[in-house]
Amino acid sequence: MDNENPLYRERPVSFVRRGSRLQGRRQQLWDDYADRFVIDVPRDVGATSIDPGFRLDPEQTFGRDAPLVIEIGTGLGEAIAAGAAAHPEKNFLGIEVYRPGIASLLGHAAQANVSNVRAVLANAPDVLETMLPASSVAEAWMFFPDPWHKKRHHKRRLVQPYFVDLVARVLRPGGTWRLATDWQEYAEHMLDVTDASEHFTNPNDGYAQRFDGRTLTSFEKKAGQAGRAIFDIELTRR
Repeated sequence: MDNENPLYRERPVSFVRRGSRLQGRRQQLWDDYADRFVIDVPRDVGATSIDPGFRLDPEQTFGRDAPLVIEIGTGLGEAIAAGAAAHPEKNFLGIEVYRPGIASLLGHAAQANVSNVRAVLANAPDVLETMLPASSVAEAWMFFPDPWHKKRHHKRRLVQPYFVDLVARVLRPGGTWRLATDWQEYAEHMLDVTDASEHFTNPNDGYAQRFDGRTLTSFEKKAGQAGRAIFDIELTRR
């Protein structure tokens, strides 16, 4: 790895990339729906990288001009599929490095019979820095990113000053960035980093009420059963 592309490995990547092998139902979902929902992008140095020369045209991708909502780390796709079903007037793009997770998203999207959702198998910083046009996003979601709760691993957290700048790059003025985590220490870190940014304001001066548009996912249910509180943050692009 040379120094011409420091983004891919020298900075944290979006979430932990687990095994990417598809089996059984998820393989079938991929075979049936990937051509419809998954954006095929040119790669750079790795399986989840994006050629820095590639630019996405959202209007062409979705076949219409509509407000774009992105979810950074879709998990199993429950939140973004529910959002697409609830808001057919918006376009939704899921960014995920876990192929089985995208396969699960395909199942949720097909079950909801939505046509306004797409997914890309990619490292989120690559998507935000080069793939998406500047000021092209109306709303960004980032729900339950890996907290890397051990102190020696905090440097691997995705919410860092450089990442805040990347989110700001793609959000249009007045756009919203919604975050949620079940780790209080990470929530405090998120507030510290975003409060220091010149790009965002926090209309709540701290934590926000739970975002009504966030469906209760299986992950959030488990966090609640474990007794962990949920912390929401809502930010506005200056």
